[in-house]
Amino acid sequence: MKLQTRLLKPVSAIALAVMAGSALAATPMTQDVVEARQETQIWTTYALSPYLRANDLKVTVDAGKATLSGMVDEEVNRDLAQQIALGVDGVTEVDNLIKVQSDYVPPPQSSGNQYAARIDDATITAAVKSKLAWSTHTEALTTKVETAGGKVTLAGTADSKAAKIAAGALAANTRGVTAVDNQLTVGAPQASMAQEAGSKVGTAEREIADTWITTKVKSIFLYSSHVDGSDIGVETGAGIVTLTGKVDSGVERALVIELAKNVRGVKRVESEGLVL
Repeated sequence: MKLQTRLLKPVSAIALAVMAGSALAATPMTQDVVEARQETQIWTTYALSPYLRANDLKVTVDAGKATLSGMVDEEVNRDLAQQIALGVDGVTEVDNLIKVQSDYVPPPQSSGNQYAARIDDATITAAVKSKLAWSTHTEALTTKVETAGGKVTLAGTADSKAAKIAAGALAANTRGVTAVDNQLTVGAPQASMAQEAGSKVGTAEREIADTWITTKVKSIFLYSSHVDGSDIGVETGAGIVTLTGKVDSGVERALVIELAKNVRGVKRVESEGLVL
């Protein structure tokens, strides 16, 4: 579709997607509509990506070929933009004209970038809450988590100083977090409904399903900075977690083991399969 190259605005992108959906319901889509939807999908993904949204990137699609232009500050971001375009259904070729300039200064944030940043903050908040809930050190916390511009604020109570420190460390090691304001106060937290229900089983240790543990260990790797969770295999049997795969350094290896140990229900971590 040979249109004047432009940077679509989020509102326009949404409106275009809605109109395209209506057209599809009424009549078969024309090639122009298909290409407009492809352009919208690519640009929207750029707008939501923390690595690309600040860059002034432009997209056009013509007969399955996406042409990308603009400026980024790193080669890896140029490659990311190309892979995103190739991942759109119907795009078979990419002409990547994006230039790399190390001292490139992105333009001021648009309203679309600000919206995407709010999505990032909401995602960070959810990730931190999940990590606190899964951890053996912090499950008893009564914690309020808020994120603004990548800065996480923890408020509420912790039952010990160690639990407060652990909560701060878990938050700080979450992808996208730039700072942590740990306002947790040490004191006796109010029992949650889940804790009250748990107390009914007495002092007997809860047996947590191995599949649950495996899922949570994998998730905490993906949420954590300094860990490439996609390279690490996780298997659990009778509460014993076995880790396999490749890590980039001894520091990453130690972090991976520590994160796995701290998931509720984990009795032991077997890490012989983790190699440098």
